[in-house]
Amino acid sequence: MSLEYLLTSLVVIILPGTGVIYTLAWGLGGGMRASALAALGCTFGIVPHIAASIVGIAALLHASAVAFQIVKYLGVIYLLYMAWSVLWQTGPLQVREQKTRAPAGRIVVNGFLLNILNPKLSLFFLAFLPQFVPVSSPDPSAQMLLLAAVFMLLTFVVFLGYGFFAAATRRYVLSTPRAMTWLRRCFAGAFGALGARLALAD
Repeated sequence: MSLEYLLTSLVVIILPGTGVIYTLAWGLGGGMRASALAALGCTFGIVPHIAASIVGIAALLHASAVAFQIVKYLGVIYLLYMAWSVLWQTGPLQVREQKTRAPAGRIVVNGFLLNILNPKLSLFFLAFLPQFVPVSSPDPSAQMLLLAAVFMLLTFVVFLGYGFFAAATRRYVLSTPRAMTWLRRCFAGAFGALGARLALAD
């Protein structure tokens, strides 16, 4: 496994996206446990995209405009729903102090859905992983699975870092109502912007 692959993967993972925002939000609202569950859910959400890339379903999404548009708009709707739930403090994601522990399954499932409903991830893996599989490899699929597993591990570790940072600062943030209001607006705006960007994707 090349250093180039590890560095490229880290750059892709570190750049803020839906998973990062989701993990940060749960870290602020629910603490370290919640942020770790959010990171786990977002990491699991990568699995279907990896599988799709390996078996060729991503190629179908790439070739079929209708299939891509269907998955894309499902993702857009879900991102806008997340933006609404953050802004108005309803639904599965609420950026505020949790008086009781949120169900672990709910946090994981919503993180999973955030990533699974992003068709660009499948296309990304379709274009990204094969570049790092040696032509002489006796089993390209096994090599791709290994690379994908490393990508997932890096994703989980980086997201844990984001989440733990948010959890460490939550006491200060939660004690400042004005900061909480602006954070909700920022998170809602970020989800909305990501939804809009996905809606405009070809």
